Amino acid sequence: MADTNKATVVLGSQWGDEGKGKLADLLAADADICARCQGGNNAGHTIIADGVKYAFHMLPSGLVNPSCVSVVGSGVVLHLPGFFGELEELEEKGLNCDGRLFVSDRCHLVFDLHQIVDGLKEVELGRGSIGTTRKGIGPTYSTKASRSGIRVHHLYHFDEFEKRFRSLVASRHRRYGDFEYDVEKELQRYRELAERLRPYVIDSVEYLYNELKAQKKVLIEGANALMLDIDFGTYPYVTSSSTAIGGASTGLGIPPSRIGNVIGVAKAYTTRVGGGPFPSELTDDVGQKLRDVGAEYGVTTGRPRRCGWLDLVVLRYSNMVNGYTSLNLTKLDVLDVFDEIKVAVSYTINGKNVTSFPADLDDLETATVNYVTLPGWNKDISKCRKFEELPKNCQDYVRFIEKDLGVPVEWIGVGASRDAMIKIDV
Repeated sequence: MADTNKATVVLGSQWGDEGKGKLADLLAADADICARCQGGNNAGHTIIADGVKYAFHMLPSGLVNPSCVSVVGSGVVLHLPGFFGELEELEEKGLNCDGRLFVSDRCHLVFDLHQIVDGLKEVELGRGSIGTTRKGIGPTYSTKASRSGIRVHHLYHFDEFEKRFRSLVASRHRRYGDFEYDVEKELQRYRELAERLRPYVIDSVEYLYNELKAQKKVLIEGANALMLDIDFGTYPYVTSSSTAIGGASTGLGIPPSRIGNVIGVAKAYTTRVGGGPFPSELTDDVGQKLRDVGAEYGVTTGRPRRCGWLDLVVLRYSNMVNGYTSLNLTKLDVLDVFDEIKVAVSYTINGKNVTSFPADLDDLETATVNYVTLPGWNKDISKCRKFEELPKNCQDYVRFIEKDLGVPVEWIGVGASRDAMIKIDV
């Protein structure tokens, strides 16, 4: 008999910050393993459980659930000081992570060197800067692609690690000049970090293969979101990893045949941080109201997020790439205070109606956004736990999205806590 056990994947469908961590936390309660497939500590997930607020950056959200094992996959770039700092913060809040957190031996390492270079690169770009978090993520993926990166397993052959590390530093000095960086101090620090990390290190490819074969429930958690994908996002204003469904396979070594449900997480409006195009952005009082009511400030950086109406052009394109089996519509309660709500349904570019997201950013600069206006509901929905309890105009808003995308909304977020979620049978 064929083995039909498949992993469930949770992905961001817009520009990130959709609330993926909350859904991952909820699903992890029924999962054996939660695996993070890409990104680094530039991501930010907030989970509120039993009145305690947890901030995740590179660690899988499944750690909140005591029966769930968490795996940092090969596609993640790992800043070890940040890894242990985040782990300590979680443990100080009462999470016991002993024996249920593992790191792939194939993860590439993020050094403070990469973070310095990240800042130097942004300064060099000037007004054309990407608006990165300066966490060193892009420079680390760059060294990975140029085959000069350093992986976790190199730590355990330290002579080789030292050789590679000195070569990496020398190459960055040749590129960016004589910036201050204490190589000897870093080498000593990583000797100590290597031993501290050793109990966490596994061959994650073999581990996940065996666990899936043993019929364990595996949840795959993506960081960032489709519109920040290195190939399919608003290039070059993107992150440096594959945030689309392909990243779930390439970041964990899981074949596509092992992937089952793909849940797209979409905010009930749209936000993004950093530079780059954002067709439905609101720079007026309405945009500020969305930001204030939605508390739209970054978990990792504290930066105010750019806010705008829901953009179905973005979500259609996102679904084309990722093939969502269902959606989690988050922060619907933020729209409680609006008399009317607009939804972007198409763009007009050079006189033509465009219903998919264009690759050329110059075309986007000239785009006119075409909206449909729907009536608001002006009622607090934060206590609703069934779809039927939502006001009719609110239900109509959800159904409008479903009809346009052809994808059912399975989960609706109506508040910050883990229980503020409506589940719809699909």
